[in-house]
Amino acid sequence: MMKVLIACEFSGIVREAFRVRGHDAWSCDLLPSEIPGQHIQGDVLEQLNKGWDMMICHPPCTHLAVSGARYFAGKQAEQAEALKLVRDLFYCDIPHVCLENPISIISRLWTPDQIIQPWQFGHRESKSTCLWLKQLPLLKPTNIIIYEGHADNQTPSGQNKLGPSPDRWKIRSRTYPGIADAMADQWGSMVGSYQLELALT
Repeated sequence: MMKVLIACEFSGIVREAFRVRGHDAWSCDLLPSEIPGQHIQGDVLEQLNKGWDMMICHPPCTHLAVSGARYFAGKQAEQAEALKLVRDLFYCDIPHVCLENPISIISRLWTPDQIIQPWQFGHRESKSTCLWLKQLPLLKPTNIIIYEGHADNQTPSGQNKLGPSPDRWKIRSRTYPGIADAMADQWGSMVGSYQLELALT
């Protein structure tokens, strides 16, 4: 069993994927959890030095994602603050870290270790999602969905096709369950062997 922190998550989706597999998983966000469970409502930076074995973090992409590029000129201070949070999370004293974000300023400044799609994990939608990994192996696709003759699909039900609404940002920020399950299955069981592999190289 590992002690896992899911940083900047209010949905509880990734937290519950690890929890049902026997891990002591906690989510942390300024918002309350949508799924009742082990959730810390507050500043995640205050929770980093509490003996976590792994952290999956989803720093807010409001000021970083390329979908808002037309507003970048007036967001320099906000972007600097958001990038500082990214650095503080990834380089904290937690041995295994995955930082997840869509295509953004982060991926322009810092090449991601991996870019995944929901259709690689049992969903029909496309949404390029960057992963930066610290002492974690690449995430392996679990269920590739071929839609209309090709895999690089985009369906109207995808998060990228949502129309304007007050909750659009919340819906777009939720992790697809298939991706959460893959993280919990693969990283939850492989961390010990991966540590050994690193030690032998």
